[in-house]
Amino acid sequence: MIAILDYGVGNLRSVFKAFETVAGPLGIPVDIVDRPTDLRQWRAVVLPGQGAFGDSVDNLRRQQLDQPLLDAVNAGLPVLGICVGMQLLFDSSEEMGQHEGLHIIPGAVRRFADQMPDAAHAGHALRVPQIGWNQLHVRRSDPLLANVPDGAYAYFAHSYYCDAADAASVLTVTDYGIDYPSIVRYRNAWGIQPHPEKSHTVGLRILANFMQMVVAGEPV
Repeated sequence: MIAILDYGVGNLRSVFKAFETVAGPLGIPVDIVDRPTDLRQWRAVVLPGQGAFGDSVDNLRRQQLDQPLLDAVNAGLPVLGICVGMQLLFDSSEEMGQHEGLHIIPGAVRRFADQMPDAAHAGHALRVPQIGWNQLHVRRSDPLLANVPDGAYAYFAHSYYCDAADAASVLTVTDYGIDYPSIVRYRNAWGIQPHPEKSHTVGLRILANFMQMVVAGEPV
């Protein structure tokens, strides 16, 4: 019922195991797809991600998985991008040059500025990349966030953030020198910057919410 795209990213297996954990009680099959096919035969698509934006989007296109993903989005299937998978949904990225994204969510991927002041420790600067636990501050309710409390902690590991062009698409923000979008939704596409597979109860809750939306046929 749910397709997880395999385009050579490092966190594929951990994402798959996390989805298996929450899919079991719901009786939902989870498949790994690594070749071009009509993704509309599934009911939802997951785009994991880890590593550099340029290499990731090149791999996706080299395996000819980009057009089937776009076709699925245009057909109204729920799509969830995770970490770099979220970033690929945006228009572009400035990571190590300029790279074109998938143009599914309006906005660009930008690098955290060096030497951002650390509000919690005067005279200190925040390190880039951001690695570790940080909070999700809810800005807009959504079924993906059901039973996820405002201020919940999730695990992050990234140097670049998504700068959403449409403020209404921002579900949560996270403070790392700036308030940046950490979970977004634009039409039938969701993106989550932290790693849900490493975020314990909160991460599994978000994945379970996505699965339940798919099962219920939640209108998107």
